[in-house]
Amino acid sequence: MTANEKIYNFIKDCGVFFYATSDEGKGRVRPFGAIFLLNDRLYFGMGKHKRSYAETEKNPYVEICACKGGEWVRVRGRAVFDWSKETEEALFAQSPFLKQKYGPDSDLTHAAFYLEEMDADYNTMDGTCEKWA
Repeated sequence: MTANEKIYNFIKDCGVFFYATSDEGKGRVRPFGAIFLLNDRLYFGMGKHKRSYAETEKNPYVEICACKGGEWVRVRGRAVFDWSKETEEALFAQSPFLKQKYGPDSDLTHAAFYLEEMDADYNTMDGTCEKWA
């Protein structure tokens, strides 16, 4: 199993994860749910009309945290937007609820990105800390 598969499986199992950005020096955190794997890249999705998109476009260094029970994964990196048709199809295939909201019949546009310069770690309340990426 690759590092990205391990991270994806953990985050997907959590259902909701938290996405942190910076807006004019102020930290912003919000719940997210769109995550998928494509060509062993870990991708995330968001609405292009959302504030999180504008913050990410302005400062692409982000952090993601997902937790369940007494364990969590933190992933950091530089967001790189990918506008390819293949990415859009993978997003909608792995998160079908988004196709209804952001599909061809919608006025809203989605954005998908992967992380470069990625660093990830797995932690537990009992002190375990493993570097996953």
